[in-house]
Amino acid sequence: MKSLQEKILNEGSVSGSDILKVDSFLNHQLDVAFLNEIGKEFKERFKDEKIDKILTIEASGIAIASIASQYFGNVPVVFAKKAESKNLDKEVFETKVYSFTKAKEYSVKVSKKYLHKGENILVLDDFLANGRAALGLKDLVDQAGANLVGVGIVIEKGFQEGRQLLLNEGVKLESLAILESIENGTVKFR
Repeated sequence: MKSLQEKILNEGSVSGSDILKVDSFLNHQLDVAFLNEIGKEFKERFKDEKIDKILTIEASGIAIASIASQYFGNVPVVFAKKAESKNLDKEVFETKVYSFTKAKEYSVKVSKKYLHKGENILVLDDFLANGRAALGLKDLVDQAGANLVGVGIVIEKGFQEGRQLLLNEGVKLESLAILESIENGTVKFR
């Protein structure tokens, strides 16, 4: 997605050799018009799939999934919760996810009321690095007996192992921008 690459170059910033900050438009402040373009692109890439629900993980994936939903016929968006909550149902699907960005492991949960056997689930998220979040969401889909039709990622760090781990699991993966490297403050795309 050429417009995404341009936005990354113009508005993103690099920290070290593995962190790309796009908080000005994707995961802190939101450029809603641009997120609409991202939603349309995900619809184009998954146009041949029947989607019953979109699944993401809190917090950065929620805006992306919500806006994309309108292009899939306003299907429900479900997000895996990281935080403990007194109002979360007791009957949940649960898995462990390691966050590369936060360097910690989370237990993520989805109520069993919101994922069902036989549903076609599309996973959407902002970043793919080591693949742990996407694999954790796949695990929740598998626990529910639902069908993972694919994973859509806004920005993939192609120099990390996430892509290969998902492909090894037979997951259809669509990334809108793939970073080849982040070196000396410069982003290179694949």
